[in-house]
Amino acid sequence: MTNQHQELFRRQKTNPILSATNWPYPINSVFNPGATLLPDGTTLLLCRVEDRRGHSHLTVARSTNGVDNWQIESRPTFRADPEQFPEELWGIEDPRITYVPELSKYAVVYTAFTRDGPGVSLALTEDFHKFERYGVIMPPEDKDAALLPYRIEGQWALIHRPVSAPRAHMWLSYSPDLRHWGNHKLMLEARRGAWWDANKIGLSPPPIETPQGWLVIYHGVRHTASGCIYRLGLALFDLYAPEHCLKRGDEWIFGPQETYEQRGDVDNVVFPCGYTLAPDGDTVRVYYGAADTSIGLATGSLRAMLEWLENHQSKIVDR
Repeated sequence: MTNQHQELFRRQKTNPILSATNWPYPINSVFNPGATLLPDGTTLLLCRVEDRRGHSHLTVARSTNGVDNWQIESRPTFRADPEQFPEELWGIEDPRITYVPELSKYAVVYTAFTRDGPGVSLALTEDFHKFERYGVIMPPEDKDAALLPYRIEGQWALIHRPVSAPRAHMWLSYSPDLRHWGNHKLMLEARRGAWWDANKIGLSPPPIETPQGWLVIYHGVRHTASGCIYRLGLALFDLYAPEHCLKRGDEWIFGPQETYEQRGDVDNVVFPCGYTLAPDGDTVRVYYGAADTSIGLATGSLRAMLEWLENHQSKIVDR
């Protein structure tokens, strides 16, 4: 008999793998990176970097093994451009990367910090040197967004998280051209009451495609007397109608427990925006922001996550 819960993710022993001390130019913090595996096997992180004004930009870091010896670009890779895109006035944040085979390009969906709060913006790139900006595709207040890698019945699909007080839920929207969005569908609701994911949820990394469906790692925000706690959970969605939730876990699977996750610019936060899937088709590496201050790495098994979800489905619907 044991009282230990199942550990789905194993933290890298050298965490945090990246912090401000690693950066080649002065910054305040680095966190919430998008991630992708390049064709040569290199892991690329598109890191959110906060400068000493409090504004964020994005900088590329590369590693041959995805763990250490990161090669960080000597200057910002992707800066806010408020003259051409005024919605980026106060910076750009929290990128999520999806490779789109139809376009032979990477879609980077990021948060633009506008005068009226966060909005969802899109850029396409082939090489992470040149970026084609589409501007804001979802107006404030909206964030936590990622593009699915291919069309669903001829339409592009975007997961995002608009805010409507008092709760914030995950939505799915469709577009014929990546510019005009509609056919909005409620995808996953924040629960009510004492749940770990009550009132406010959002997408973490882009969905992982599996034969069983889109596996989504999402974050839930628990409001306590001493502040918020950001934790992660799992849900599974239909491959061909991704607004349809097939399974949702009842417990969180990963939360802040190490000092670098519990103490920082924002305490008690684990917040991944990117993952990579190894050639074995099972090993998942999740790259996450720790306390809005540094970047951590946790490794898990896709098969184990799906099995856990099968055994920990929530049978209670709170609305």
